[in-house]
Amino acid sequence: MAIASFMVPLGSPVPAFRLPSIEGAAVSEADFAEASASLVVFLSNHCPYVRRIEDAIGIVTAEYAARGLATVAVCSNDVSKYPDDDADHLREQAKRAGFHFPYLVDETQETAKAFKAACTPDFFLYDRGGRLAYRGEFDGARPRNDVPSDGATLRTALDLVLAGEAVPEPHTPSLGCGIKWKPGNEPV
Repeated sequence: MAIASFMVPLGSPVPAFRLPSIEGAAVSEADFAEASASLVVFLSNHCPYVRRIEDAIGIVTAEYAARGLATVAVCSNDVSKYPDDDADHLREQAKRAGFHFPYLVDETQETAKAFKAACTPDFFLYDRGGRLAYRGEFDGARPRNDVPSDGATLRTALDLVLAGEAVPEPHTPSLGCGIKWKPGNEPV
């Protein structure tokens, strides 16, 4: 069953986090403090919604990195029930999709809760000041449609944020697989 983003209020500050990457290094929000914009994306390896757009995510984030975008991905799924989302499989996904950004493992799921992430994929774009400027879909591509995955919706938001402008609402929520919460960790 597909789940939509919770649509966190615009202007919310980027939550603090410090997580291990799939390569072993710890990464935190402070590592992106000097970026013109920062994108935090909740992803997973097994989700068909992510698989449908993962190549385009790699392309778009690489293109915008040259313009000052810092990107980080977070996988918060319970790997005991979804072993395809463990660090080894995330490394395979990063290579397959051309991800050139840190991919973090949120084993406690506290980071997903802090961001109010609901699904994979779930996109949170912050401005230079670390305030939420956009949350929503990457583009209109879904597993069962023929819409090209080019990141059109996110590209529009990125262009505006990098130009120092607001992203007009409404923002279309992201849609994907619900985060696979460990028993007792489900948000209330």
